[in-house]
Amino acid sequence: MSDASRPSGWLPQAEFEAIFRRVPRLCVEVVIATPDRGVLLARRDIPPNIGAWHIPGGTVLFAEPVVEAVKRVARGELGLEVGVGELLGYIEYPSHYNNGLDSPVGLAFATEVAGDPRLPEGCAWFRRLPDGLYEEQREFLTRRLGFPS
Repeated sequence: MSDASRPSGWLPQAEFEAIFRRVPRLCVEVVIATPDRGVLLARRDIPPNIGAWHIPGGTVLFAEPVVEAVKRVARGELGLEVGVGELLGYIEYPSHYNNGLDSPVGLAFATEVAGDPRLPEGCAWFRRLPDGLYEEQREFLTRRLGFPS
């Protein structure tokens, strides 16, 4: 959408992006972990950090209930319907704001998938956390769920 076609009162795109990168952004993290398979991770295919392993996640939309955001992100990133369980904790990303990217804070939820899910390309199960995983997520999964690095 061009700046000229935006509704009255909307910020110009460049100004919006400058502000968006500098304010905390609420995200959800979809943690799918089982004792026999490990944790499900995905390879990033969008900036920043294309190619890095990560816990699937995304931004909570305006007025969206957090549990619905978890379900939407699981459908959108993994093509999976999930049951949302307990809040495991939060993940802050200093690697983002220290490098001038943005300032996400992720609420990590335990989720369950029924049956034997067919995983999309770029996803894999890990019993041992792989190289190339976001360091903040590695620390979280090790501390909170006991995964070996």
